[in-house]
Amino acid sequence: MAGSDPWVTLGRTFAQSLAIMQDPAREVFLAMVDGERVGFVVLWMAGPFSGYLQSLCLAPAWRGRGIGGAVLALAEAWVFERSPNVFLCVSSFNPDARRLYERAGYTLVGELPEFMVAGHSEYLFRKTRGPLSSVQG
Repeated sequence: MAGSDPWVTLGRTFAQSLAIMQDPAREVFLAMVDGERVGFVVLWMAGPFSGYLQSLCLAPAWRGRGIGGAVLALAEAWVFERSPNVFLCVSSFNPDARRLYERAGYTLVGELPEFMVAGHSEYLFRKTRGPLSSVQG
């Protein structure tokens, strides 16, 4: 999957992607269909942006089948058990992902011009069930 967009445009190598997935500070979940790995989601659950969905990736052959929405819903449910917010960034060159997140109820928080790649922006989105002060504990 590191050989497909958006990872190619981001310049992320397989080794970099693997290092992110092996970081013990991140939660990684695989998307499986009939025993085949078709994608994954990476969540960051530390700091003020706890509940940051760092990556949602599907193999190109599995895109456009509703799997991304199902994986997103499961990731959200997992985060919402632990935090009232889910955050994510989506690249300006990835309009399909942006549509997925907007359909799922994410709200655009802001734009980060040339944050990851020259000539492109990252858009910060949030889906919330309330402020951080609503968290008990």
